[in-house]
Amino acid sequence: MGQLTLTPNIPDPDGFYAELLAAHEGRDKASSDALNARLVLVLANHIGDRDVLTAALKAAITAGR
Repeated sequence: MGQLTLTPNIPDPDGFYAELLAAHEGRDKASSDALNARLVLVLANHIGDRDVLTAALKAAITAGR
């Protein structure tokens, strides 16, 4: 079983953020939402560890409160 990493772990986080924003540029809300959903599913598949995915979901819910 893997462990969820919640500390900063992305090389060049600003560059990734800019790339993410650029991917949404020119899209309407529905298209942006669909892109985010596809990205979540691609990353979830890459992670593949159900326990880590459950922990990530719980962390995201808690962070949104």
